[in-house]
Amino acid sequence: MNKRRLTILLAFLLLFSHPARLIAQKPLIDFFSYSPDKEVIISAHRGGKGYKGYPENCLETMKFIKSKIPNALFEIDIAQSKDGILVLMHDNTLERTTTGIDHINKYTFKELEKLYLQDDFGTKTNFRIPRLKDVLKWAKKSNAYLSIDIKRSVDKEQVLEFIEKQKAMHQCVFITYTLEDAKKLYQLNQEIFLSVTIRNIEEYKRFKEIGIPSDQVMAFTGTKLSPPILYKKLHAEGIMCILGTLGNLDKKAAAKGDHLYKEWRKLGIDIFATDRPLEVYSQLK
Repeated sequence: MNKRRLTILLAFLLLFSHPARLIAQKPLIDFFSYSPDKEVIISAHRGGKGYKGYPENCLETMKFIKSKIPNALFEIDIAQSKDGILVLMHDNTLERTTTGIDHINKYTFKELEKLYLQDDFGTKTNFRIPRLKDVLKWAKKSNAYLSIDIKRSVDKEQVLEFIEKQKAMHQCVFITYTLEDAKKLYQLNQEIFLSVTIRNIEEYKRFKEIGIPSDQVMAFTGTKLSPPILYKKLHAEGIMCILGTLGNLDKKAAAKGDHLYKEWRKLGIDIFATDRPLEVYSQLK
């Protein structure tokens, strides 16, 4: 065998013997792997909320926040219309965030798209309920990352299959609330990237037992601070730690000073899941 043929054969074997998940998931693994000098990541709760003129779970809001925070992560809620179209919506009902009324699953998407979104102050905007398909398209084009929160009324496997078909797995982190759910989703697609709830050492030990690779997860450590030893153990595994400041901790920072985000960062927090993404970013950039 001449030298050129041998080189081609070796390249072929290297390509197809390499673990598929490392090839498929490299963008997410690189972006969300822990290192001490890694830039902090701001996760905009419900795609961004609390800003006048910008509703939650709204594509235009995400575009606005990304223009201010280039590496923002967008947590979005997935609901479903009567005719099976996947859309962004947190509540089961329409009153709080749109000009509509009643349950979202009583309407077809054609009916839903006639409604307008309202911001957190009850002001009607010119923005519409977005389809997940359109948000995924934007995320791929803009290299934006999405954190997918699937509502209980929506089948998780269906959402996973839809994102697979849209070839958007590289843009998506799937939120799970139990280790059982995390294991099930991983079994459905071993290239998946997951947000796993690990709030204490006991949950960390249980996570270690279920067989999901550490480089395919980030750890949601809860909405209050955990013992520093937990952050150290997760970091040793290369896992980023998320603190949910949304709610009480955001309110505390708003009342006592945004410098608190710097203090929480020093404790070992890598990702802030927040209702105040612009304020957090201004402190930590």
